[in-house]
Amino acid sequence: MRVHITDLLAGDRLSEDIFNSFGLHVLSKGTVLNDKEISRMYQHQMDYIEIEKRESIMAASVDDEDEIGDDSAFSSYNPLLRPLYFDAVAGAEQLFTRALEEGRIYEEDVKESFQPLVENFRTERDVVSLLLMLNSQDDYTYQHSVQVGMLSYYIARWLGWPEEETVRAGKAGFLHDVGKCKIAEAILNKPSGLTNEEYGEMKNHPRYGYEILKNSLDDPAIALAALQHHERMDGKGYPQGLTGDQIHPMAKVVAVADVYSAMISTRVYREKRDLHFVLRELYELSFGELDPDITHTFIRHMLPNFIGKRVELSSGESGTIIMSHPHDFFRPLIKVGDQFIDLSAFRDKEIKQVFM
Repeated sequence: MRVHITDLLAGDRLSEDIFNSFGLHVLSKGTVLNDKEISRMYQHQMDYIEIEKRESIMAASVDDEDEIGDDSAFSSYNPLLRPLYFDAVAGAEQLFTRALEEGRIYEEDVKESFQPLVENFRTERDVVSLLLMLNSQDDYTYQHSVQVGMLSYYIARWLGWPEEETVRAGKAGFLHDVGKCKIAEAILNKPSGLTNEEYGEMKNHPRYGYEILKNSLDDPAIALAALQHHERMDGKGYPQGLTGDQIHPMAKVVAVADVYSAMISTRVYREKRDLHFVLRELYELSFGELDPDITHTFIRHMLPNFIGKRVELSSGESGTIIMSHPHDFFRPLIKVGDQFIDLSAFRDKEIKQVFM
């Protein structure tokens, strides 16, 4: 049964292997299509597709129905990721407690808390789905530490750093906020704006973290990442007001991960913002505050992860991201029912929220 790509439905099954115009294999015969596979074929600019007769799909087995159900995105993930993520969150809390009590942390505690997670998300590619799956509203400080560790690892890998340096970047991200253990809970979790005095104390956490890590680990770069992750390229950061190349590369990576994680997370004083929308804000920050090469590398590798994701638009419509616009990265093509909405042309519509 030959159909045009615009007529494909979730649940259609390919009756032959699919190759693009360059002869590269895209999908195998027998693949049951969902939005992600259909989006992939749009990316490869397919026209007509051979599928099995749809009557046979209606008679598909229960297992196949489960495969194409709403929870299919979760089934492809390593089942260890979720418990390991929350184990790492609990480990971060224990590290903060020990750092407060003893003024230091221990390498074996870091490895026990974070390394198992590194080993298991090393093979994952869809970082957006990981964030959607793992992000929750509890334990902001500790979840933020784990997220920044995870994102720093991916950013370093996308930058082409050697594996050893990539793992160090992940560790630096995981430990970047350890100095917050010395900040009073009343300040950390204050639901309203901080006073000048309270904000001054909050700005001390990079120095506190630097001292803790300098006394704990034989790795100056990780300590410097904690000290400098709030420095900005234009010199308007803290605590030292460094600029450009004065900031350690590890700190620049952690800074991008830190800002992104903070923006997409629920805080006591602010609701979380959408993952796709925040990428556009991050892009704006790359023209002055954040390192442009690192930020653009992060955005360039994150955007393809949104293809195939369900979205709610500001107009109230729901659809699926089909492909990114080549010149307007943050306004992709959306399939809503049988219609296609090019957000680069419909400027009055925005992506309000992205879902699995």
